Amino acid sequence: MPFIKVRDDLCKGCKLCITFCPKQVIRMSDRLNPKGYYVAELFDKEGCTGCGICARMCPDVAISVYREDKKEVPA
Repeated sequence: MPFIKVRDDLCKGCKLCITFCPKQVIRMSDRLNPKGYYVAELFDKEGCTGCGICARMCPDVAISVYREDKKEVPA
């Protein structure tokens, strides 16, 4: 099952990943990172297809996409 991981220390809460996710499975969390930004999170693991659009849109390269074999997919 594909999934994404968001690096809290790199996310600045720009919401581009949320805007461009075709399945709308990413949202803003209620966690603040060390820089004071609310960070994005995957909330519907079943709905993620691993398309990688979120990772390609992230200006801070804070998102990694993983597929079933647990290998990172290049953005």
